[in-house]
Amino acid sequence: MTEIEKKKMSTGKKITLIIVAAIVLVAAYFALNFYKVYFSPNVTENQKYLYIKTGSNYDQLVAEMKKKDILKSVSSFTEAAEKMKLAANLKPGRYRLQKGMTNRTLVNLIKAGNQDPVKLKFQNIRKKENFAAYLASNLEADSLSFINVLDSTDLITKYGFNQDNIYTMFIPNTYEMYWNVSPVDFFERMHKEYDKFWTAERKQKAASLNLTPSQVYILASIVDAEALYDKEMPVIAGLYLNRLNKGILLQADPTVIFANNDFTVKRVTGKLLQVQSLYNTYKYAGLPPGPIMMPSINAIDAVLNREQNNYIYMCAKEDFSGYHNFAETKAQHEINAKKYREALNKKNIFR
Repeated sequence: MTEIEKKKMSTGKKITLIIVAAIVLVAAYFALNFYKVYFSPNVTENQKYLYIKTGSNYDQLVAEMKKKDILKSVSSFTEAAEKMKLAANLKPGRYRLQKGMTNRTLVNLIKAGNQDPVKLKFQNIRKKENFAAYLASNLEADSLSFINVLDSTDLITKYGFNQDNIYTMFIPNTYEMYWNVSPVDFFERMHKEYDKFWTAERKQKAASLNLTPSQVYILASIVDAEALYDKEMPVIAGLYLNRLNKGILLQADPTVIFANNDFTVKRVTGKLLQVQSLYNTYKYAGLPPGPIMMPSINAIDAVLNREQNNYIYMCAKEDFSGYHNFAETKAQHEINAKKYREALNKKNIFR
């Protein structure tokens, strides 16, 4: 082989090596870019959840992610999102974010609508307005939307309730549901939970007391408001059922407080007793038209399994322990009440 041929071969090898190196560099560039766009950690730890509102579009999503500083690289996310056709498959909801999540994982999460459900835990909420506000603070819809559903005559009557007792449909518990659930869907889910709660056994127990499920709930709301300790609930329930069966006014202080709409009251006085309201059980016989609060399941079951007793009167104990003194006669009750009034006076509690 001549020197010229050797030089030509050497030049050819160099060119080949250069071409191979160039291909490798180009491949490495695209591979690195591919990794950065799809598989590189890109979600920060600045937000725990990503909220995509119903009706929002892709541009609004990107703007929200920029505003909340959710992404390390917005450009890599938008490149991945465009290639994975996120705009055409955007699903509203509440999505759990994890530090180091990749664009590919996040886009697939949203496209699949794999939301992290909200846990709703409600009990002891007094009024529909308070309930609507609680729901609005945890779900997408605003409080007015929930109020409109709770006040919807068509929806209420469909399930056999009215404006006064619709609150009795909501069984206090912990529920999981999606953040963007509509108020109507929420209402219907709660009715299913109501049907599930009111088993044949519970309905039979209510019937044996000559009460409907709604009436049990209403009485349970009074029992729960009176009882600081669950173990007193069946006793108090038995007492109020005795009064109902004998046609005696319930004279339950919590109903008067509710009727006056002043929940700072610690001592029910004569002026408060004059309020003209069907919730004032010192003036109107029987149960009030609706619950005065959302009672616990324990309180509902305490009514259904009330203690058989002969008590007609009750009064808070003078030691402020939260327990009550119970009495079968007015004379004994007056003794108990006198002790409690004197204890209140000593502490300067006059309202």
